[in-house]
Amino acid sequence: MKHTAKKKSNFRKWEGFKIFLFTAPFLLLVFLFAYLPLFGWIHAFYDYHPRFRMFQAPFVGFQWFTLMFSTASWRRMLAEVMTNTFAMSFIGILTSWLPMAFAILLNEIHNVKYRRVVQTLTTIPNFISWVLVYSLAFSLLSSSGLINDLLMRFDIISRPIMFLHMGNGDHVWAAMWGLGTWKTLGWSAIIYMAAIAGIDQELYEAARVDGANRFRTIWHITIPGLIPTYMVLLLLSIAHFLNSGIESTYVFQNAFNLRRIQTLDLYVFNLGIGAASYSLATAIGMMKSFVSLVLLFTVNYISKLVRGESII
Repeated sequence: MKHTAKKKSNFRKWEGFKIFLFTAPFLLLVFLFAYLPLFGWIHAFYDYHPRFRMFQAPFVGFQWFTLMFSTASWRRMLAEVMTNTFAMSFIGILTSWLPMAFAILLNEIHNVKYRRVVQTLTTIPNFISWVLVYSLAFSLLSSSGLINDLLMRFDIISRPIMFLHMGNGDHVWAAMWGLGTWKTLGWSAIIYMAAIAGIDQELYEAARVDGANRFRTIWHITIPGLIPTYMVLLLLSIAHFLNSGIESTYVFQNAFNLRRIQTLDLYVFNLGIGAASYSLATAIGMMKSFVSLVLLFTVNYISKLVRGESII
């Protein structure tokens, strides 16, 4: 018996070691690309310029952190940037149910070939870079693009509409949301399709026996089965509330819409790379990371209180 128990214990240890070997490359990648770059935060405490080596730059302590709130102009700029960030993120959270709804609609298509075609066509845009999206938008929506050309040819308008300038930024939030939704809707629906596949099929059979139509089946079985997945993704999106993305806003920014399209990520990039204010940009990036961390633990605590489950 002792020999058998010892053999089982050694087997479990070996199995655990194999699992560790499988996960070790991913842990190494996380360390290299997520934790090691945090050493760069030290730039926020120096007046760094590329002509200096790191520790040859003047040490300024918390100067850059206090500078962000020291003058009215800086406070006004940060307020403008945070307004854009919160607005775009809030619109995204309000419409975060769209991939779930799209997955439900896809699941209700009984023609398998047609469903696969629709799913493929709506997933492909996720793999198109924002540079190509902008090129496509420019070809269609610029002052000399296809849309303006057709509208003027049929005498619908007398002069080109400046779609890409987005009305001096008046509709930039809605435009960026629309482009982002078009790009990610199909890809985001995949996880909900997997969740639908995991719902017990006997529930659907019992509902049909009881005379439930398709709408009742969706309302009482499919949606409740997807709510746990939706809640986890919603809480994670709230935790990443300040991460509005830089790729889309960077390629679509111009002099007309900059005041409305410049989110926190884009502002840090323009400040650090564009204006060469590396230390100040690092300080703002640090503040953003700390706020995101607080949001993550806050929504995790709320999840424990409301759902009895945590996301971390």
